[in-house]
Amino acid sequence: MVSWSGIRRIHAMLRQKMVREFLAEFMGTYIMMVFGLGATAHMVLGSKKLLGSFLSVNLSFGFGVTIGVHVAGKISGAHINAAVTFTNCALGRMSWRKFPVYVLGQFLGSFTAAATIYCLFYKAILHFTGGQLTVTGPTATAGIFATYLPDYMTLWWGFLNEVFATGVLQLCLFAITDQENNPALHGTEALVIGVLVVTIGMSLGMNTGYAINPSRDLPPRVFTFIAGWGIQVFRAGENWWWVPVVAPLLGAYIGGVIYLVFISPSVPVKPQGLEDPTACEDHRITALSKTGPQPSLSSSLTLVSVTPTNRSSVQPVPPLTESMHF
Repeated sequence: MVSWSGIRRIHAMLRQKMVREFLAEFMGTYIMMVFGLGATAHMVLGSKKLLGSFLSVNLSFGFGVTIGVHVAGKISGAHINAAVTFTNCALGRMSWRKFPVYVLGQFLGSFTAAATIYCLFYKAILHFTGGQLTVTGPTATAGIFATYLPDYMTLWWGFLNEVFATGVLQLCLFAITDQENNPALHGTEALVIGVLVVTIGMSLGMNTGYAINPSRDLPPRVFTFIAGWGIQVFRAGENWWWVPVVAPLLGAYIGGVIYLVFISPSVPVKPQGLEDPTACEDHRITALSKTGPQPSLSSSLTLVSVTPTNRSSVQPVPPLTESMHF
């Protein structure tokens, strides 16, 4: 039996900032993946494809992202994407010490979502496959959980597709939240980001399944390996498995740099005179109001603002205390 003092210690531990960020990334990613994988299961397992389509998968992943951002945004910024976390760290938007915490939360959330969908659709999977879990062929079901190349694609063409699609994602995320440019209306950022994911899927998703997120692809692939699909989940498509991990990291970084160089009217600078080097971290992408209207969020790209009338005067922008990312 747990004592009151034990409950208080657990409560105190869960209120630590890093722990809360880990749990937020876990839950935000879990919600996104349950919706997305569930829709994919309907498309693959549904009778005569009447229960799902590529459109329904795109919509479910997109709005899953929207809900995931609402779930985790106030706490961690709702990256729910290891490529977004990597880019924020690489461009100085957040400390590298947070990288393993965020990514671990995302990976565990995605893995748990895959296990959940497997349990919910277990009977349907057995009925569809006749008990034979395969990666390719007419009764293949591994594609419910992870992305695989179609026959007409090659490994390196797929790599370029993933780099480009993730670059578009990151560039647009920066644009959506850049207060020096033309950002989404305050409070609509999560919805706009969800629509962005739907649009990428409908326009760029056919060739590779648009993983655009290592946290979306690798953990469910590991789950299928454990659950009975075997080593073929890593060997299929010319050993495709590593591409949805590496290509999104590269693509997101390139997309972020392109926005900073070509579009962003502000240049990030290191805060001066801070005892805590992470005190002014602004690695969030969107903001939600807790008790009513609040000031618009600072751009995830901007730690300084330059006035149009006097470009030589640079004023620090105060850090956000309540905000969020995808």
